[in-house]
Amino acid sequence: MGITALTPAPADTGPAIAHLEFSDNRLLVDLCGEYDRNLTHLESHLGVQIIRRGNLLDILGPDAARNQTIAILTALYQGLEEGRPIEQGDIAALIRLGTPDAREGPEGQLEMFRKGALEIRTRKKMIAPRTRAQQDYTRALLETELNFGIGPAGTGKTYIAVAVAVQMFTDGLVDKIILSRPAVEAGERLGFLPGDMKEKVDPYMQPLYDALNDFLPGKQLQKLMEERRIEIAPLAFMRGRTLSNAFIVLDEAQNATEMQMKMFLTRLGEGSRMAVTGDRSQIDLPRGVQSGLRAAERILDGVEGIRFSYFTAQDVVRHPLVARIITAYEKDEAGGG
Repeated sequence: MGITALTPAPADTGPAIAHLEFSDNRLLVDLCGEYDRNLTHLESHLGVQIIRRGNLLDILGPDAARNQTIAILTALYQGLEEGRPIEQGDIAALIRLGTPDAREGPEGQLEMFRKGALEIRTRKKMIAPRTRAQQDYTRALLETELNFGIGPAGTGKTYIAVAVAVQMFTDGLVDKIILSRPAVEAGERLGFLPGDMKEKVDPYMQPLYDALNDFLPGKQLQKLMEERRIEIAPLAFMRGRTLSNAFIVLDEAQNATEMQMKMFLTRLGEGSRMAVTGDRSQIDLPRGVQSGLRAAERILDGVEGIRFSYFTAQDVVRHPLVARIITAYEKDEAGGG
């Protein structure tokens, strides 16, 4: 790798300093970001000072913070060398991953991120799971016929599932992609919305459209949808179908009833793979109606061929504030407030 860590300056000569030397100035520009904003982000969140001198970065600060900064910069630079651009949220995610003991160098989830061992390839971009839970979830989607991804918003449950679906579709491993959600919010108001049935339910399917648009060129996506090789439909439309040679994703599964969940799961046909994602803290079903996701966890636990992947606030890859909001709500619920 084209990066060299030089020996830190002795502590008795002033603030401890580490030096990183980079062999590719073009990649160093990408690493630093426009107007060095990536370096500024690290400085403000880790309490270090980073001085850029040519192809060198001087890092000043306490041992733990300085070594964590080195580990993060190393992980990001290695990703650039492998062709993975730095995306919005990468630095915040790496700061949250941290290291158990920064004096011992990068460990745990941060080391996993740096190795970039598991990637999802789509027509428009390459996705690298950012946390241990995301990597385990990705591997489960690739290896298991039926997988549940359960956790708070912003952890990449649906995004990763759709990315894996697109990869398997483009690799010829499945013939179709079918994405579905319960249109719970529509309910009795659905008839009052303007347009035909597709126009009525499309607003509830928009997050699925957004994910597909990230992975497939617009014209190709439109053609595949016209050919019905990619379908996006409310959960109710799944009844009576047998879904063979397809990758099927059920999003917002916490809003499926127990009967709907059983109906959906039994649609699985030969050569198909199914992903079910949901957040138990965001159930919108009427009072007294049991969530099909909760029931599935209880009933299917331990069934061969089914895996459950769980996420926490630590896995949130949206704005860092989202993780703090989720953590605050979890603490309030745990305290009974």
